[in-house]
Amino acid sequence: MCAEQFAKMIEQSDNIVFFGGAGVSTESGVKDYRSKGGLYNTVKDYGVSPEEILSHSFFFQNPKVFYDFYRKYFVSDAKPNKAHIALAKLEEIGKLKAVITQNIDGLHQAAGSKNVIELHGTAKEFCCSMCGKSADNAAVIDVIKSGDIPICSCGGIMKPRVVLYEEQLYEGVAENAIGYISNADMLIVGGTSLAVYPAASFVRYFKGRYVAVINKSETGYDSKADLVIRENIGEFLEKVMRVIV
Repeated sequence: MCAEQFAKMIEQSDNIVFFGGAGVSTESGVKDYRSKGGLYNTVKDYGVSPEEILSHSFFFQNPKVFYDFYRKYFVSDAKPNKAHIALAKLEEIGKLKAVITQNIDGLHQAAGSKNVIELHGTAKEFCCSMCGKSADNAAVIDVIKSGDIPICSCGGIMKPRVVLYEEQLYEGVAENAIGYISNADMLIVGGTSLAVYPAASFVRYFKGRYVAVINKSETGYDSKADLVIRENIGEFLEKVMRVIV
């Protein structure tokens, strides 16, 4: 019944925006952050918390540990799951105008989504922290896989193009995301508890017709939603697409 109701909302909407988080990629085998089995609650072998490792200051103070952690949890061969594929299809048929993601895994693009706003950057690209030069990304990943620290020709440490703790979002990203959300007639919030700021605050700019939340746990936005789904997002969206297509 929920799938049919969700599909009806989509059919009545022409400007849909998806706002997602780590829960979108868990069905691809990618760990989330804050769930019971997530990175922040299961990784104990570094003597410091994952949040500290993923900070700007820690990156420069201990790049060896940073890249060991990065190699284990962010250098991945994960493939898009049913959620990524369904969202790419919604864009293809002209309903979905933007995917706004807190994820850095690139799986939305791998599934075929074209307009993806990556709030926190991407784990697949690197640049020099000293001179700013863009890297040969594949070569840098090979260095990381070997257990070494990737170094630029200038001597600076290569840094992933991700927003670490203590850093601001990249210029223009917030404005771009807010622009899409504020103009949407339907907002789908999926795979996120809306606990990370400032990203989570962007949903407040929505003033359209329908809000749907697909998340296994409660979010601070549930009370504003027209429909709340507590299923696996990939399985649910696959059911919805069967109704629509």
